[in-house]
Amino acid sequence: MLASGNSEPARCTVNLLRTIRGEVPYVRTKGIAREIIDAPATESWRLGADAEWVIDSFEPRVDLDGVDVGAVASAARSGDLSAVAAIEERGGPYGR
Repeated sequence: MLASGNSEPARCTVNLLRTIRGEVPYVRTKGIAREIIDAPATESWRLGADAEWVIDSFEPRVDLDGVDVGAVASAARSGDLSAVAAIEERGGPYGR
């Protein structure tokens, strides 16, 4: 994994946001809560809060500046939401 670039902090953060809670054996709390995936758009704040918790809990190499949840223009009619996490690599023992 290290040689193919899968261990980069940004890639690991993306993988965390694409994982549904309960998918990872032995670490069932890793990922976004399943209930949030099909929640109505008025509950979108829950996705941002959950994404912050997941990143803070499982990716110590980054500092989270914020999570922006919203609909992209092409998916506005279907109600699909996207989450954009603004991260910064942390210095120290975990960063480079």
